[in-house]
Amino acid sequence: MNSVFKAAAAVAALLLAPVAGASLVTFEVAGANPAAITATRDAFRVAVGGGVVAGANGSFGGVRREINWDGVPDARADPSLLPANFFNVNSPRGAVFSTPGTGFLVSASAISGTPTLFGFPGDLQTFSAQRLFTAVDSTITDVTFFVPGTGIAATTSAFGVVFVDVEDPGTKIEFFDATDKLIFTRDVLIAGNQGLSFVGAVADAGEKISRVRLTSGANSILSNGVRASETTDMVVMDDFLYAEPRAIPEPSSLALAGLGLLCGVAWLRRRRQAP
Repeated sequence: MNSVFKAAAAVAALLLAPVAGASLVTFEVAGANPAAITATRDAFRVAVGGGVVAGANGSFGGVRREINWDGVPDARADPSLLPANFFNVNSPRGAVFSTPGTGFLVSASAISGTPTLFGFPGDLQTFSAQRLFTAVDSTITDVTFFVPGTGIAATTSAFGVVFVDVEDPGTKIEFFDATDKLIFTRDVLIAGNQGLSFVGAVADAGEKISRVRLTSGANSILSNGVRASETTDMVVMDDFLYAEPRAIPEPSSLALAGLGLLCGVAWLRRRRQAP
């Protein structure tokens, strides 16, 4: 019997293993204004599915989630930091953020009394008015996925993002699987001052994305109107789009699935051998 369970565990390991030679379908575009990138964003939406009618908490048909930052209340926007788990607790969408920096900012609304666009109207614009998103004192944002509203680890099969003001090389997007193996990386297209760049990728061979790393230029915002450098590229973000996060199967569940598969194979063999 031990040999059976060992075999089942081996099958489970295969089920968890990264897809060999993983390749994802990429969508990318850069332009001077929202109209210039909307068609590619829409093509990404179609590839993921879910339609165009948003339900509660940015859900599109239970197939796709979106975050456009515009529903964040003023009390959670610039100059206040956005809680890293806001989009899994306050507005459950299954996304939790982390950064080596000091936190995250969502830009202020026009009626808040705080300058909009992080205080850089000559450098930034929105894709979907009126808020933007950035890490503080860092160019790195990591997005980890959970079953929305829970602490259950999850993966997604697609992720896309709008970057703002990509003027130099260095902005990129990276996907990691549940074993933290890099499965996808893409440099973001340069759009120029105030320009918009969209990049997204959709798994087409069973790839599962556990974490997304977003590297935004070589410069970071410290506070409204203040950045770390006046000579290097400062990049922020607008909309996030991703496939509905699905729970990562527990190893025990995978082992049971493997055991069931082995039992099925054994039954077929006995049936074929029967007179």
